[in-house]
Amino acid sequence: MSHGSPRIITLEEGWDNEIKKKAIDRLEVMLDGGMKKGTQMFLPREYVETYTTCYNMCTQRNPYNWSRELYSRHGETIASYLTRAVLPALREKRDSQLLVELKYRWENHVIMNKWLKKFFTYLDRYYVKHNTLPTLSLAGLRHFQTLVYEEVRGDVCSAMLHIIDREREGEIVDRDLVKSCVELFETMGMGTLDAYAADFEGPLLQNTREYYRIRRQEWIVSDSTPEYLVKAERALGDEKARVVDYLNPSSEAKILKVCEEEILEEVETILLDKEGSGCRVLLANNKSDDLRRMFRLFARIENGLVPMAAIVREFISGIGNEHVKARQARLDAGEKDRNDDPEFVKSLLKLHDKYLGVVKDTFEGHSLFQRALKDAFVEITNRNVGAHTNAELMSTYCDRVLKSVEKLNEEEVEESLDRVVQLFSYLTDKDLFAEIYRNQLAKRLLNQRSLSSDAEKSMIAKLKMQCGTHFTSKIEGMLADLAVGSDQKNEFAEKVKRNDKVKLDFSVQVLTTGFWPTYKSPDVTVPAEMTSCMDVFQNWHDSKHAKRKLTWQYSLGNASVRATFNKKTYDLQVSTLQAVALNAFNGDDKYTFTELQMKLNLDESVLKPLMHSLSCGKHKVIAKDPPGDKIKKTDSFQSNSKFSSNMRKIRIQMASLEASHSLKRVEEERTNTIEAAVVRIMKARKTLGHQALIAEVLQQLALFSPKPQSIKRRIEALIDREYLERDRDSPGTYNYLA
Repeated sequence: MSHGSPRIITLEEGWDNEIKKKAIDRLEVMLDGGMKKGTQMFLPREYVETYTTCYNMCTQRNPYNWSRELYSRHGETIASYLTRAVLPALREKRDSQLLVELKYRWENHVIMNKWLKKFFTYLDRYYVKHNTLPTLSLAGLRHFQTLVYEEVRGDVCSAMLHIIDREREGEIVDRDLVKSCVELFETMGMGTLDAYAADFEGPLLQNTREYYRIRRQEWIVSDSTPEYLVKAERALGDEKARVVDYLNPSSEAKILKVCEEEILEEVETILLDKEGSGCRVLLANNKSDDLRRMFRLFARIENGLVPMAAIVREFISGIGNEHVKARQARLDAGEKDRNDDPEFVKSLLKLHDKYLGVVKDTFEGHSLFQRALKDAFVEITNRNVGAHTNAELMSTYCDRVLKSVEKLNEEEVEESLDRVVQLFSYLTDKDLFAEIYRNQLAKRLLNQRSLSSDAEKSMIAKLKMQCGTHFTSKIEGMLADLAVGSDQKNEFAEKVKRNDKVKLDFSVQVLTTGFWPTYKSPDVTVPAEMTSCMDVFQNWHDSKHAKRKLTWQYSLGNASVRATFNKKTYDLQVSTLQAVALNAFNGDDKYTFTELQMKLNLDESVLKPLMHSLSCGKHKVIAKDPPGDKIKKTDSFQSNSKFSSNMRKIRIQMASLEASHSLKRVEEERTNTIEAAVVRIMKARKTLGHQALIAEVLQQLALFSPKPQSIKRRIEALIDREYLERDRDSPGTYNYLA
């Protein structure tokens, strides 16, 4: 050895005199003595001396390089300490005391591992890296895992589960202690959660399942459905909080799923159907909070809301059908069956408002419950009793609202129309509603009984939004006619003022045939005064619109007739036909039914309701002989000289000559619509099977729902008219013929 070379340190000298004596032995004494938190274990000078010794021993040339031996003794030191000091201490403890001791010993091990790594840092930096060995920290963890963890993990897990169960029962426990043990399980996975999942989470899930299985069996017997669900919700909240407080976040979904399966899924049917407190009872008693909780909880499990939604649909259907039965009972009790039953429609509107609110607020607008509400009201609104369909009752209710019979302000009218349109959306026979509504709208417009044009336009817009432009095109055309007709009226009025032949206050409303309903047009014999007015308008109209043909509709017009009875004058507000009939009794003429029929040139079917309105109604301006409430062909009529009324202006109503709708016309429209749909589909597809064609037609028809047999008949008709043909090789398949 030349002068100035560093002194060689032997293994025993360096280890026994320096590293073990000055560092490791002192470290063990301090760990066993229970250091206070924050205590400085080694001064910087002491640490540097030990580090330098290790460094020198690892950097000497062979055969004096002790890196391999120091790495080995590092492991032996840790293993020896764990075997001598740690394991005996742990073996003496049980339950929570075991966890306390383990926490203490684990914290000491972390400290020992840290200091040994610092002392032997040079080994990590070169020897470990070049020989592909576990780092000092990892080697220290593996020794703890092999010697300590493998032996105590089962007892530790059991002790932790016992503490968790005690907390579930309401006891106050040391959560930090459990959290420290959880962190140990996480660390033993050496960078993964495998140890945590296998050694703790698995038993935890099994223990959780067993715990809540027992609780479930107790609760389901002793508690009502709302009470049970309160406990279930609290349990789920507690388990979620437990994960946040001291478990690994990855356990949350697994633990909650176990709880949901045990306390919800296993007993869902029992809870929903529980006598005296199940879902139906909560709905009947308007228990919103309980229903909201039930919805929240069953939404957590797969398909958990399906049976609940089915109960809601069934319940709403039952309530709605009670309303329908109540209407049937009134009719059976002798109440007159009319197309005007506002109380029934209002009861359905109120029912719909209530459960629409329940679906939106209590069930958060969930699609399953929206479907339940829809299915229930489709059943209710399409269950007709009596001679008049619900479509007719709804349309008549709209008629009442728009004629202000219901005495509503502008805002209430708008709200009522919105509600009716919602109910209308459930009808399968929307085309029937449209036909009735169009007839009633025509009467409102022509008799000037409509509340306001804005209200009418608003209702049309709502229907258009619901069913599309095709549904409202004719109705919109009716309003357009009146708008155009207003200008024509003003222009004709100016002409009338300059015409001496016109002695009556006379105006005409021109209607477009395609938009308005088809009406009976009795060819009544019109008085000369009316005829001259009509001729003037005919000539004026022909000069303006030479290609348009006018057809006079006497059943739609109205007139104001000045009448004198016993020297007292009255203004009678009547229809055009009533005015013509009254004119026949100018003077004291008396007519038999047959004579009057010949004079006016009217059919019996028209004359009977006409004379009934004048001689059998509230205002009997015509006297009938013999008196009675029915018109017979043997009756005779003359002016009622004894007529008297306190009112000067009198409106005399006449029964309509038209039905509110024509089922025949509706059926014809449906026939055309089905055929058009079939042709449209086949033109696009060219070839299609029978069932597929039926399905596509049903899908396209939004305004009514025909029976498959009806569609089949239309297909046969189209085959006869050579729009389609049956496939020669497959009779159940149709081909389109261009």
